[in-house]
Amino acid sequence: MKNITEQLILSLAPNPAAASNGKKIANSGGFVKLYRSADDTFFMGECKGSGKNPYITSADYIDENHPVFRCSCPSRQFPCKHSLGLMYEMMSDKTFEVCEIPEDIASKRAKLAAKSAKAANTGETAPEDAEKAEKKKASAKKTANSAKIKKLKKQLEGLELCEKAVKELISAGLGTMGGASLSNYQELSKQFGDYYLIGIQRLFNRLIIEITEYQKDNLEQHYDNAIDVLEKLNSLIKKSRKYITEKIENDDPAADDTPLYEELGGNWKLTELEAVGKCEKDARLTQLSFNVAYDEARKEFIDTGIWVDLKNGKIFQTKNFRPLKSLKHVKADDSVFGAVNVPSMAVYPGDGNVRVRWDNAEFTELCDDDFKKLRSFAANSVKDEIKNIRNFLQNAMQSPVIYKLVAFEKIGKIGGKTVLKTKGGDTVELCDFAELEPTTDKIEALPGEKFLKNGVMLCGFFYGLEERKIAAQPLCIIPDSENSVVRLLY
Repeated sequence: MKNITEQLILSLAPNPAAASNGKKIANSGGFVKLYRSADDTFFMGECKGSGKNPYITSADYIDENHPVFRCSCPSRQFPCKHSLGLMYEMMSDKTFEVCEIPEDIASKRAKLAAKSAKAANTGETAPEDAEKAEKKKASAKKTANSAKIKKLKKQLEGLELCEKAVKELISAGLGTMGGASLSNYQELSKQFGDYYLIGIQRLFNRLIIEITEYQKDNLEQHYDNAIDVLEKLNSLIKKSRKYITEKIENDDPAADDTPLYEELGGNWKLTELEAVGKCEKDARLTQLSFNVAYDEARKEFIDTGIWVDLKNGKIFQTKNFRPLKSLKHVKADDSVFGAVNVPSMAVYPGDGNVRVRWDNAEFTELCDDDFKKLRSFAANSVKDEIKNIRNFLQNAMQSPVIYKLVAFEKIGKIGGKTVLKTKGGDTVELCDFAELEPTTDKIEALPGEKFLKNGVMLCGFFYGLEERKIAAQPLCIIPDSENSVVRLLY
């Protein structure tokens, strides 16, 4: 029988509700018959439905990493709740009657095999045909490069427009925010989209949001936030202009190892990341934190997971972007517990906790050795890390938060503030970052002192504008007394 875990089922489900409904079907005896092939590559069940006849649900594992689910029900979800219910039956070690592979499934397999064989067939080609194909390929590449160079030149024009707008705003003084014409800024933001300046457009949208809020309440916080956005805009304009100019001069518009590629509207494919060497093999990861936030400037939800590589201690992020306009069609990510073994992991360009992505992964439980490694990755002193943290956060192009594991001696109150004391003897204030769900108050709700002494904490370090110092948001605790992970943001 296949090794099926609940985490695997949840990862395949189109949404949590579908998985929950599938589990209910299995637990309530919804399947009246269960079948499997002798080689364990095919599973099928007859499931009671709303009609007279049962639904026929199957899972084909002829390709181990890409199972094919089929069901006779009218649901448009994929996999449907009946397919997920079948997986729950497989997980529970129910008895499956051995059967032959149905003819229609065998036929589908044969067609797929023939298609794969045809794609893999690299038989010799006549010299004249090969020459024609090569010329056609070269011509297509030249045409694509010309289009990309044209796009880069258009982006340079847009950068000039943005720089002019930023200079005018700074020259007039941010004190004029209260009387700024929002319609002019909104029209300008739309133009940046026409110039293919996606990163510039998002930052400008953030500026509009701060101006809008400032005109409502006159709070100085929006003034500070607007300055932060302008610094990022200024930095992005300078770096983008240099990057684009060099690409045009070298006649080389191809994607390369820099975060600017995405900021300028590029979308990485896994194959492209692998082509520039941004790939790690045989990674073993565990997720320690998960957050869903709505980004008003981007008009989309962002599902963010914070992961630790159990082989080397690197901390990565996964991000799933769900635009409002296509919310129904993009599957939401969810919390992942335990560990995942990833055969091939694409790593995005950048510094700090860079983004990663993968197609296939095996879900497993955390073992004692995993917890031992997690503790060994933790820094014993924040003081030793502060300089690197500060340098990272001062870079306008970087994320406003950097995640690190810290070994603590004690967590408690000093002067009414929650403070973490490291095993090295230094301290850092624990408080909440504005763009994350609050977690600091949850520390007081932890059941017992064992979670507040001699453990490891995943912290999100950020620069607090009000306090004018670096602080940390608590995200999870790994106590020394037991092998468990207490997630404060999950």
